[in-house]
Amino acid sequence: DETRRKRERVAEEEGQDRMAESEGKVSTEVLAQACRQASRAAQALDAEVRTKALEKVAQALLDNEQAILEENKKDLEAAEHMDIPPATLQRLKLKEGKISQLARGIRTLAQSKDPIGRVLRRTQVAENLELTQVSAPLGVLLIIFEARPDALPQIAALSIRSGNGLLLKGGKEAAHSNKILHSVISEAIHAAGLPRSLVGLVTSRDEIADLLKLDHFIDLVIPRGSGTLVRYIQDNTKIPVLGHADGVCHIYVDKDAALGKVLSIAVDSKIDYPAACNAAETILFHRDVCDDSKGASVLTKTMEALRENGVKLYGGETASKLLGLPIAPNAKHEYGDLEITLEVVESQDEAIDYIHRYGSGHTDAIITENQSSAESFLRRVDSACVFHNASTRFSDGFRFGLGAEVGISTSRIHARGPVGVDGLLTTRWLMRGDAHIVNKDKGIEYLTSLSHAND
Repeated sequence: DETRRKRERVAEEEGQDRMAESEGKVSTEVLAQACRQASRAAQALDAEVRTKALEKVAQALLDNEQAILEENKKDLEAAEHMDIPPATLQRLKLKEGKISQLARGIRTLAQSKDPIGRVLRRTQVAENLELTQVSAPLGVLLIIFEARPDALPQIAALSIRSGNGLLLKGGKEAAHSNKILHSVISEAIHAAGLPRSLVGLVTSRDEIADLLKLDHFIDLVIPRGSGTLVRYIQDNTKIPVLGHADGVCHIYVDKDAALGKVLSIAVDSKIDYPAACNAAETILFHRDVCDDSKGASVLTKTMEALRENGVKLYGGETASKLLGLPIAPNAKHEYGDLEITLEVVESQDEAIDYIHRYGSGHTDAIITENQSSAESFLRRVDSACVFHNASTRFSDGFRFGLGAEVGISTSRIHARGPVGVDGLLTTRWLMRGDAHIVNKDKGIEYLTSLSHAND
């Protein structure tokens, strides 16, 4: 029957995997081709198989937590002898509770409705001629990431849920962590009935250039790392690239901002995880909250709160003169550490102009009690995520309820903001007829108002 034939195809894929492994190192092209075939096999299986695979992955992460943390410790020890920036080290460490958080996110995905084959549009083109538009996987994804071992299981889970094949290329600084995470996930999906080659791990550094040439096998590249990495990938491939090069996030403190909210949001946006792309890098203060003539101003108290939390302050062109702060490296600087730029503006219009000029279109927030001002900011700031009275750190797929994310996109085509399952889907058109032909549109009565071409 159909189910038996599908499982035989998966078994055939597994045989190809073992053959490739027995022959030693697999070329990038063979790896990508196997991933394409595995994706097609996974799409053909019942949704329950992919759901079961996600459940097994979540449990396998918990069962192997200690072993994963031990391998991560090896990476951290090795990193001490490398020239690695502090921000990268923060991303490298799997902190306490991280594995449990990852497992919860994956289980959320497992409980979600299967996204493949969802009917988006149904049209009766003519009598007995029906057209449907359905959701479908993109195909094969290539994810290149630096020092982010926690990204691997998140991305793998999203790919499994969406039926996409996945090639992963992690940084050398996370080699031990990536290897064990990939091994755990591969065994889990195999036990559920999916081919191991659905999720592939590229381990050689010189294979990145080769992978970027495989536009006939790879459908989308998602880089997660430094701006330098993202720009290199964008400049060296014909494959569409989804992601962001910079995370220069702003907070605008309006003249009607409440002090308590300013202190808590400003501090959290900076110190909760300074290395994250959604951490605040610049705070803009309306001039009206900078007046110390009647006691410490909102600006002064915010500076005190940031310094108490170990944040080094820099000033923009105006603030550096007004407050005696060292000048910021540049107006569009991403610190990725406990450092931040402060600047003073005359109005919301000036704040928005500043954000559009120096921001990265990632996440920007306003703090105000004036609802009209808030709505104006939300409507006018042209960023992927725009918040009112909330920390920029909320810009995250897990916190958005997506279960996980493959990254945050500042692109304007296809997906924007935290990219979950929906961002990894495209559409297909399916037509069901009964010996219908076009024949110059003679002898057919169209039942739709859709325009059609006589070609």
